[in-house]
Amino acid sequence: MTLVQHYIGGIIVQNYIEGINSCLQEILQQNVDEIADIIFKAYTAGRQVFVMGNGGSASTASHFVCDLSLQTAIKGKPRVKVIGLTDNMAVITARANDIDYGSIFKEQLVTYLNKGDVVIGISASGNSPNVLNAIEYARDTGGVTIGFCGFRGGKLKELAERSIVLSSRHYGQVEDSHLCLSHIISYIVREKIKTC
Repeated sequence: MTLVQHYIGGIIVQNYIEGINSCLQEILQQNVDEIADIIFKAYTAGRQVFVMGNGGSASTASHFVCDLSLQTAIKGKPRVKVIGLTDNMAVITARANDIDYGSIFKEQLVTYLNKGDVVIGISASGNSPNVLNAIEYARDTGGVTIGFCGFRGGKLKELAERSIVLSSRHYGQVEDSHLCLSHIISYIVREKIKTC
């Protein structure tokens, strides 16, 4: 490796970590506990939690579902009822093929959403049409809506009832921070379940 390559690599590492640190500082300034409390209240009421996103945010949604279902499990207590709308490829591709890609999450909610259920949309840009369609449907049919956004929030910030908004326009840093956020929320929900 040349000195120039090493220097470029070092700058990229430094800039990336500084960007993530900035995102995490923004998370500290927002009411994360309020989001965890919404999920906890849904849990105590026997409601469901749905999570969705595209691309890297789809992976975050799946990871969040795993953590909310397993990380929050307390022996002798009910489990969080959490469902990933990104995880059934047969359903997703059928909806995309038979209707359109913008309906892949909304159409699943048409089947499963009950009043009082929580719907979490994760979108780095805040402007993913299929996430927005599902959030709008959930809001209009009595669901409780939450957005995890970057890029100062996009349309999702205005559409969801509650949002965690990052100002960064760097997809990787926003996605990494959303994953941290999902871990933090899962730990908070676990502690709330332990004490109820």
